[in-house]
Amino acid sequence: MSEPSAAFPGSDAEYLAQELYGTRDRADRFYRDQLVDVLTPTMREFIAEQTELVVSSVDPEGRPDSSVRFGEPGFVSIVDERTVAWPELRGNGVLTTIGNLVKNPAAHLMFLDRTARIGLHLRGHTRILECDDMADEHPQVIAAAHVPREPERWVLLHLATAYVHCRKHFPRPGGNVAWGTDDARAKGGDFFGAKRTRTPWST
Repeated sequence: MSEPSAAFPGSDAEYLAQELYGTRDRADRFYRDQLVDVLTPTMREFIAEQTELVVSSVDPEGRPDSSVRFGEPGFVSIVDERTVAWPELRGNGVLTTIGNLVKNPAAHLMFLDRTARIGLHLRGHTRILECDDMADEHPQVIAAAHVPREPERWVLLHLATAYVHCRKHFPRPGGNVAWGTDDARAKGGDFFGAKRTRTPWST
């Protein structure tokens, strides 16, 4: 297998699949133009408007889990340009997500905005904070949080990479989905300003 054409932050599994199916050039363009290691201003504005968050985690045996969180706009807080936080409210007590993150802090967050017809992926490593510790370390987040009830705890995600989920397959009123298109405008263009954001692999 040939090496990637730049020091992109993809996985060995991605590179293998790209080699097998002949998509390396397309993938390199995506890494270079759409993958960033910081939250752009547009990403921060986008997150502040979201009411739904999908959290994916994996346990030590490799068993994956995805779970959804809902809240008012602003329930996911921007701590800084590389950190977000969300409240964990009382649930069924099983604590699958928290249990996975205790053992394996890697997580993947996904926001899907069906009105704007665009999505955002965040990958990184998490840290679980009890409410008192969160208040001590990040009082500005607690003060501004849009949370309907007292959380049981908070989770912080420290960003490794962020990237767009393009709109070409998002349903639109009346149908007319642009299935499989490579037209940049139909896919949402540079919705989050990633091309204008300097990264270690974009030079």
